[in-house]
Amino acid sequence: MPRLSDTMEEGTVAKWLKQVGDKVEEGDILAEIETDKATMEFESFYEGTLLHIGIDEGDGAPVDSLLAIIGEEGEDISGLLNGSGGKSDADKEDSSAKDEDSSKESDSGKEEDTTSEAKAKADTSSEDDSQGGTSEIPEGVEIVKMPRLSDTMEEGTVAAWLKKVGDSVEEGDILAEIETDKATMEFESFYSGTLLYIGVQEGESSPVDAILAVIGPEGTDVDAVLNAKPSKGKKEGGSDDKKDKPKSDVSPSEESTSDSESSKEEADSGSKAVNDGQRIFVSPLARKMAEDKNIDLANISGSGDNGRIVKKDIENFKPAAKSPEQPKEQVKTDAQDSSGVQSVATMNLPVGEEGTEEVKNSQMRKAIAKTLSNSKFTAPHYYLTIEVDMDNAISSRKHINDLPDTKVSFNDMVVKACAMALRKHPQVNTSWSDNAMLYHQHIHIGIAVAVPDGLVVPVLKFADQMGLAQIGGSVKELAGKARNKKLTPAEMEGSTFTVSNLGMFGISEFTSIINPPNSAILSVGAIVEKPVVKNGEIVVGNVMKVTLACDHRTVDGATGSQYLLTLKTYLENPVTMLA
Repeated sequence: MPRLSDTMEEGTVAKWLKQVGDKVEEGDILAEIETDKATMEFESFYEGTLLHIGIDEGDGAPVDSLLAIIGEEGEDISGLLNGSGGKSDADKEDSSAKDEDSSKESDSGKEEDTTSEAKAKADTSSEDDSQGGTSEIPEGVEIVKMPRLSDTMEEGTVAAWLKKVGDSVEEGDILAEIETDKATMEFESFYSGTLLYIGVQEGESSPVDAILAVIGPEGTDVDAVLNAKPSKGKKEGGSDDKKDKPKSDVSPSEESTSDSESSKEEADSGSKAVNDGQRIFVSPLARKMAEDKNIDLANISGSGDNGRIVKKDIENFKPAAKSPEQPKEQVKTDAQDSSGVQSVATMNLPVGEEGTEEVKNSQMRKAIAKTLSNSKFTAPHYYLTIEVDMDNAISSRKHINDLPDTKVSFNDMVVKACAMALRKHPQVNTSWSDNAMLYHQHIHIGIAVAVPDGLVVPVLKFADQMGLAQIGGSVKELAGKARNKKLTPAEMEGSTFTVSNLGMFGISEFTSIINPPNSAILSVGAIVEKPVVKNGEIVVGNVMKVTLACDHRTVDGATGSQYLLTLKTYLENPVTMLA
């Protein structure tokens, strides 16, 4: 994959013009490659047959990746593809023979090793059993993990613990407030017992599914729990143990535990989210939504953990047919209405199918993201805005365009004014580097051009030496190339200042991000009619706002302000640009 521009780090094959098996001559166009700035034709420097294509159409790869292999027809390229370097058959036979010899030598000792290993394992297991060690989490102990409270959550931060180690915890109690990537939410306990251990302290963060806390019977050895390995199917094992126990050996507490577990399993299978004591398990958001919609939570089956009611259960709930008891509730509601409390009317919420389409980022989009993010987060931007009276500019442009074969836009006049103002304020025509500030003796103006895939900035070289008609013709030509993806890297490099114009879209004022390595960028708004004061009278004037974004490392506020005043003078008196 060739490097087709100075900023290119990866390329995408837009189209292959040769296929595997085709003859290739030196200078033939192999493919069209999309860089971060344009789509360019890539010529072959070799002659032969196209034996292999490494990057399919539409795929991208870093610079210097394998793009294609050209050689003689029928040539074996397997060594190049697998990186083996063409190991000879003799070498392979020698190595296989050595492997066989070594395997024969080791076979004789394998049986003895296996026997000794089995004995060692048996001794180790008997020692562990005698010491009372266990690999299972004790009965009644639950490990609480960091929950995934949003679809994009990858880690959570404990904002506050509402329970402390040693506190008694009931099922449904709020354990902690957890800060996700979107909000701070209350986290309820699904278990009862004593809070034995806190794994994430207040203010600390941990990934989803990390150990958040341990809940279990008071006096449990927490270190053993944390070091224990959960056996496969803990719940299954627990139920089997209870089945094996004679009924007389099962204590009342164990019987109640098994009863509560069976009730939880029924709740999980789709029954009402009501546990012992008629407690309803519901998330704070779902409870709030149910209150707003006047929905009785007892009528909803929860789809969350342990039958917990969540947001989607409220959204998908459809009231059942009215029961005979409903008239009493209606009377009660009417009484509330008569006492001045308005009942909330049931709303028919829109129902639709959610959909998302994933579009692969183009090289241009990646380049825009990288370049402008680096500029915004590295260069300290500040912004200066000024209003320009465009009455004279409108009149001058009309006279210029009356000339044969001449067409000048307001943007051309802005570009010319910017270039001439830069000549008077060289501090703005600079670039920042770690060791020195670069003062450019030349003036190259970048023109931001919108294209279907994003944004490109063709460069107008030596703009201060060009007339308005020359600027107009050059800008039109470069903009056309940009939209047709025909710009060359040389036509997009070397700018010392940039102009971005959204006036044609009716935008009156906006700010831009500086285009590195420039020190400033001018944002040009639309010309609008508004009341202005001239000679002590209020009249209708044509006003245009321009905003200068400056890099404070190179351009101070006073320097930027003086530059704008000079620019304003040129635009309000276009004849001075012709002098």
